[in-house]
Amino acid sequence: MRKLFPIVSDLKKYDLTKFRGDGIAGITVGIMLIPQGMAYAMLAGLPPVYGLYAAIFPQIIYALLGSSRQLAVGPVSMDSIIVASGISVLAVANTDQYITLAILLAFLMGLIQISMGLLKLGFVVNFLSKPVINGFTYAAALVISLSQLKHLLGIDLSATNYTHEIIFQFINKTDLINWLSVSISLFGMIGIWFFSKWNNKIPGALIVVVSSIIAVGYGQWNLTGLRIVGEIPSGLPGFEIPDLANKEIIQLLPIAATLALIGFMEAYSVSKRIQLNHKTEYTIDANRELISLGAGNIFGSFFSSFPTSGGFSRSAVNESSGAKTGIASLISASVVLITLLFFTPLFYYLPNAILASVIIMAVLKLIDLKQCIYLWRTNRSDFYMLLGTFLSTLLIGIKEGITIGVSLSLIMMIYKTTRPHLAVLGKIPGTTVYKNLERFAEAQEIEGALIIRFDSRIYFANVNYLIDRIEELVNLNKEELKLLIIDAQSISSVDSSGMQALHDLHTFCMAHSIKLVFTSVIGPVRDTFTKEGFAQHLGTDHFFEQIGDATSKFLDLNSDAPTNPIKFQTNIPS
Repeated sequence: MRKLFPIVSDLKKYDLTKFRGDGIAGITVGIMLIPQGMAYAMLAGLPPVYGLYAAIFPQIIYALLGSSRQLAVGPVSMDSIIVASGISVLAVANTDQYITLAILLAFLMGLIQISMGLLKLGFVVNFLSKPVINGFTYAAALVISLSQLKHLLGIDLSATNYTHEIIFQFINKTDLINWLSVSISLFGMIGIWFFSKWNNKIPGALIVVVSSIIAVGYGQWNLTGLRIVGEIPSGLPGFEIPDLANKEIIQLLPIAATLALIGFMEAYSVSKRIQLNHKTEYTIDANRELISLGAGNIFGSFFSSFPTSGGFSRSAVNESSGAKTGIASLISASVVLITLLFFTPLFYYLPNAILASVIIMAVLKLIDLKQCIYLWRTNRSDFYMLLGTFLSTLLIGIKEGITIGVSLSLIMMIYKTTRPHLAVLGKIPGTTVYKNLERFAEAQEIEGALIIRFDSRIYFANVNYLIDRIEELVNLNKEELKLLIIDAQSISSVDSSGMQALHDLHTFCMAHSIKLVFTSVIGPVRDTFTKEGFAQHLGTDHFFEQIGDATSKFLDLNSDAPTNPIKFQTNIPS
């Protein structure tokens, strides 16, 4: 039971102190979830009540199965905008068909996440670099913010994922702006900002929501054209299995796969960040996270939930408020459940402009200009990856931006492995140390020797680069060159293509009367050299522990110093 449900282990050592922390955190996050859930449902193109449905059951399932004690699961801005961008081409927002597809999407997303978890594919988290995630996040934040212009300004704008289309529509309809809606939006954003700066434990969004409801209801501002949420159904949704025979299921699968990956990445990164404060208490298991998030989405879809994941802002509040176990999430879900059962009529006069303010203030926190400046100064290739992902997401689309970002990440990884670092070494006078000639001005070349360190494994993707660079360096110095030393301390493995390339290098050196020597070869590579017959072909006396040993033997430098050849094992199992 403890292995299947980590919360069981927490309950075994549960006490009043932990309950106090869980209780405060659970109530605080539950109160946050009410306006946020409604806002994110609206962002996804759904009636606000579906945000409350999504805030209950996925959170309960994660609390029972998840490895993080502080991750707050529920509707999040990123997933909501992907839902809206994906389903809007198949159905009209807020219609029955649209709602059906959103719920089916949650089921498919959960199914993909569980499958990935069972197949131990949690390592895919490593294939999305941080610059790519940041570039996508910054662009999505702007897209989300622009998508709320219609609620902020009280005007009709056609749904689109292209920022330039939203801006053009806005320019053409500036004369229709509802200034009361603008004023309420500004009140909401300033209020949320103020409370976040004053004390982020105070539910500023809820205070703004309650204040706006009272003002609109008392002043009957909805009669002047201000758009409000209106009637919200009370009670829990019924149990219903999504229709897997739906004809749009094939079109939903790519969206579901995108959501499964992005949702997992978002939740996992938040979990890992928070877990750093609890290193001795628990660990984060990527595959368990996939299974628990997937189970939450599947079970949630049975009760009208749209796709969910772990939210950064709520998880941060959960942590700072003192959450110790998954009980905090169960309490948060209970707060939303009680609201659904008894308090939904109180939200009748809630302005759409306030929900838009909640969304915008939440997503703008995702943009970190300091990170962009840092990458520009320290790592231009990472900066260009961020910029490429940002522009493609902003100008082409959400799904396309993710695809391009992942492609850029993989291309950069492949490029770097095919052109690894190669250093030409020289000796530091008065020592036995050899360093990169380009980095150490005091390092001196050894006359008659070319000493190269290759900082990578040798395999099919980089052998051509390695051999071309070595031959280029040899050709520059071949008149005086007697000895080529490969410092192999950074070579972790050599595949069959690499072995063939080394044989060719040996032939090349023999043609120019140059001795090929290896130093500091690690055990697994020595085993490969022996099994492949390369050690015997080159001669085991051409392998040394130290560079100085090789120069002493082959260049008669310090000839009185004893040489130290590497001893090769001959009985390597095949």
